[in-house]
Amino acid sequence: MKSIWSTDFLKSSSSVRIISLLLFSLTLFLFLFTRFSPTSYSSFAFSSAAVDALSKGQPSSPSPPPLPPPPPALAPSPKMFLVPPLPPVERMGVLDGNGVMTEDFRVGELDLGFEEEWVNGSILSGAKESDGVRKKVEKYKVCDVRMVDYVPCLDNKKAIEKLEGSLRGEKYERHCPQEGMGLNCRVPQPKGYRRPILWPKSRDEVWFSNVPHTRLVEDKGGQNWISIKNDKFVFPGGGTQFIHGADKYLDQISEMVPDISFGHNTRVALDVGCGVASFGAFLMQRNVTTLSIAPKDVHENQIQFALERGVPAMAAVFATHRLLFPSQAFDLIHCSRCRINWTRDDGILLLEANRLLRAGGYFVWAAQPVYKHEETLQEQWKEMENLTTRICWELVQKEGYIAIWQKPMNNSCYLSRDMAVHPPLCESNDDPDNVWYVNLKACITQLPSNGFGANVTKWPLRLHEPPKRLQSIQVDATISRDELLRADTKYWFEIIESYVRAFRWQEYNLRNVMDMRAGFGGVAAALHDLQIDCWVMNVVPVSGFNTLPVIYDRGLIGVAHDWCEPFDTYPRTYDLLHAAGLFSVEKKRQKCNISTIMLEMDRMLRPGGRVYIRDTTLVIGELQEIATALGWSNSLNDVGEGPYSSWKILRSEKPF
Repeated sequence: MKSIWSTDFLKSSSSVRIISLLLFSLTLFLFLFTRFSPTSYSSFAFSSAAVDALSKGQPSSPSPPPLPPPPPALAPSPKMFLVPPLPPVERMGVLDGNGVMTEDFRVGELDLGFEEEWVNGSILSGAKESDGVRKKVEKYKVCDVRMVDYVPCLDNKKAIEKLEGSLRGEKYERHCPQEGMGLNCRVPQPKGYRRPILWPKSRDEVWFSNVPHTRLVEDKGGQNWISIKNDKFVFPGGGTQFIHGADKYLDQISEMVPDISFGHNTRVALDVGCGVASFGAFLMQRNVTTLSIAPKDVHENQIQFALERGVPAMAAVFATHRLLFPSQAFDLIHCSRCRINWTRDDGILLLEANRLLRAGGYFVWAAQPVYKHEETLQEQWKEMENLTTRICWELVQKEGYIAIWQKPMNNSCYLSRDMAVHPPLCESNDDPDNVWYVNLKACITQLPSNGFGANVTKWPLRLHEPPKRLQSIQVDATISRDELLRADTKYWFEIIESYVRAFRWQEYNLRNVMDMRAGFGGVAAALHDLQIDCWVMNVVPVSGFNTLPVIYDRGLIGVAHDWCEPFDTYPRTYDLLHAAGLFSVEKKRQKCNISTIMLEMDRMLRPGGRVYIRDTTLVIGELQEIATALGWSNSLNDVGEGPYSSWKILRSEKPF
């Protein structure tokens, strides 16, 4: 008899079926054992050596002899934790609130009006939040036509009517709407609005239809301020005290005090009660950036004219609160018939000007008390002389209708005064750079004993040389602060240069630009270095470090602001709004909804203007939805680090 394992038997069909059945049974047993046995993960395992040996057809190395059983334990044996079976895989369904796929969901009834509203564009998915739940944002409606020039914090009539009086100009200060009562619609543009005339031509003329207000023409036309010619306003360049033009007026100031040296020693100026800002407009060609300010008063559109011309300006007033600029901000302060009583209330308004004026800076006053000999006017001049002497200003020149004082370089004059002389020095704990809703103080702001603020370099070197005052501001810095500023400058130059190159900023014809979270002013410095003919309003949010002193020491301009409140500018005044990291910071504050900030941006932005938002992916999608609800056209782009960066760029354009 042949062996059962003979070669012929193994080749037979019966043997193949038997072997296959055995292998299948063994496989099934192993699967069931590993699937349901609670000890399968620990007791049923092969070593890698055994697997390798089996795969090579070699026996595995013998297992070591079993250890003798341990003596009976006194403590109870540990409990065996069973591994639960995996849940069955759901192939179809939706994600529930916990992110688990489920088929247990309900489809709501169709809103019969939804289709029509969608077609008409009145419903958009959006990003409002309430108690952490995202809601829909409806497409923003256009405001009433009467709100065409609406400035929320300056046009709050209900709050202004509640004031007991306004002897000190309180009604011209900020009175913002209460929470929930602010702007909730898009401010309309005036009928016949046209694309603004480009700079530098806009210095001399603007479209009548863009600022259709004739009050200034009626009141100041004879003083060479402004006139109407066909469909345009024309600005001859004159003013109340310089009827023959700003250029001749500036030449006269330079001849009176050559050390003023416009464009070198004097780089940043403040024009108080600016009219239509011809003083600042003509200083630009002398490399001086002048911030023109005036209240929204009976000549309420003077700031609007200035911005339409392309001149740096904002609504502000010397009244009861500090202006929103740091100490030692301006190299020169100018007041030409600015209608301010500088000597009232112990000189509190001139003391505010003193806080703003840089050590060694100049105060230029062109007014009737300087040159007229009427008794009341001469009394005003004597009061001004007396006050300026007590605050240690030196009258360096008086000629015709112009008087020029210079602020001291240090505290030596202040400290040598008699103790009884008023006004007193401010307390040592008074922060002269703290300005947000801070009341005016009738005291002299002391200068830093180390000379910070007084020792700035001449323009244009000061733009890139780290100022000494950088060492005194509060900022997170673990390396040299000078190196930090240089790195910040290089960082923003590379970014803005890439914008100019990739997105063709040269074709934007930018003029009025705002950096909504300016830091050290790197964006403004880059635009200057890239020869983009524009000016930048550097806004420093009060929620962060106060870098405004550094911005002014670099020869730039800026202002402190809380973006949960409206900005003091007219509608349609900026060509470009830039915001880097602003919204992620404001969202963490949880003080206001970010849609409120976006709506304010729409108010400030000119039709055809651009918005560049650089922020984290946590907020950028929400911002894009709000921008769509505002009617902007949007594009989402990667930053230089690539598509996997946690930051994105939202580029938007407001339709004309």
